[in-house]
Amino acid sequence: MANALQEQLLKAGLTSKQKARDVKTQQRRNKKAKVDDGSAALKEQIAQQKAQQAEKDKALNEQRFALASEKGQVRSLITEFNQRAIKLPSDGEIKFNFTLENKIYSLYINDEIQKQLLNGSLGIVRHEDKSYVVPHKLAERVNLLVPQWCGYLFDAHSGTSHAQVTDEDDPYAGYEIPDDLMW
Repeated sequence: MANALQEQLLKAGLTSKQKARDVKTQQRRNKKAKVDDGSAALKEQIAQQKAQQAEKDKALNEQRFALASEKGQVRSLITEFNQRAIKLPSDGEIKFNFTLENKIYSLYINDEIQKQLLNGSLGIVRHEDKSYVVPHKLAERVNLLVPQWCGYLFDAHSGTSHAQVTDEDDPYAGYEIPDDLMW
């Protein structure tokens, strides 16, 4: 008797069996959606913990920056990476992208600088809308004092780093990479 109206509509030809099944399926989905399995509270708790951690990290970074500013370390870092920055080639053909604070920035570099960036001997620092390619040690110091300035820093200990293979050990040394596969 629960579906008497549905049966009458089917007999009259006003609906099809497929539409009736779709309605039943939709009703079941609606019932499942209304059931609270506690995940909303869990999601809210996780979001609250993330917000607290972000707040803590921001306060710690501000404290580090203030302490470093007092000591004059930030000013000396700025002058140091202005002096020790590697001049980018004017004929750079390779576009090197890096992210900083959820924005993507690009530099045009040559093969030599790209290899040095990818093997970790160079890093990128961005200050006052200008990017500087600097030695790795200097980029590490900038990352410790003012992490929001460090645009690219190769970290050999992270899981995203590329395994470094020397030319003698390279099993693919005999295979050339086609130009159209460069990304």
